Amino acid sequence: MATAEAEAVDFEPEDDDLMDEDGIADDVSPAAAAPIPKLKSAITGGGGGSSSLVPKKTKGRGFGEGADSERSSRLGGRGFDSLGSDGGPGALRSIEGWIILVTGVHEEAQEDDLLNSFGDFGAIKNLHLNLDRRTGFVKGYALIEYEDFSEAQEAISKMDGAQLLDQIINVSWAFCKGPYHKKSIRRRSRSPRRKF
Repeated sequence: MATAEAEAVDFEPEDDDLMDEDGIADDVSPAAAAPIPKLKSAITGGGGGSSSLVPKKTKGRGFGEGADSERSSRLGGRGFDSLGSDGGPGALRSIEGWIILVTGVHEEAQEDDLLNSFGDFGAIKNLHLNLDRRTGFVKGYALIEYEDFSEAQEAISKMDGAQLLDQIINVSWAFCKGPYHKKSIRRRSRSPRRKF
């Protein structure tokens, strides 16, 4: 192998090659130097230090300064129905009257059987008895509509737990306000709960 001679070169930097500690050349003033560009963040919507000069753009609802006051003033004038249960659970009136739900109806029951037993409490405005299309028998429930609240209330109090065609029926309001609590609560799964 041949040996190569290394020649030492003396390099003398010129004045325009020298940089100060900030990265700006000596002959250029710091005010005239171009700022280093910052990357824009997709999350914050702006660059590093210049976000105070440019307003941050956000998408969606509720980011404006007066968003809550604007929303409340816009929706405050409308007459919404409240879902509050001030007096606890109770009956709600349908459009035309007071509807009660009769469950546990015998599959061979007829409309006349229900008219005879529930007609004693007041004039029945409407009676709906659903039939199964395949078998032609009653599905097991009926909807009965009364004009007056007192008539429907009396029918519920006297017929709940009574017998109709050798079968015990349950009678309650079809439309209720407030929470509805069932007598027997069955859990969805018997497996133990997850531990996080």
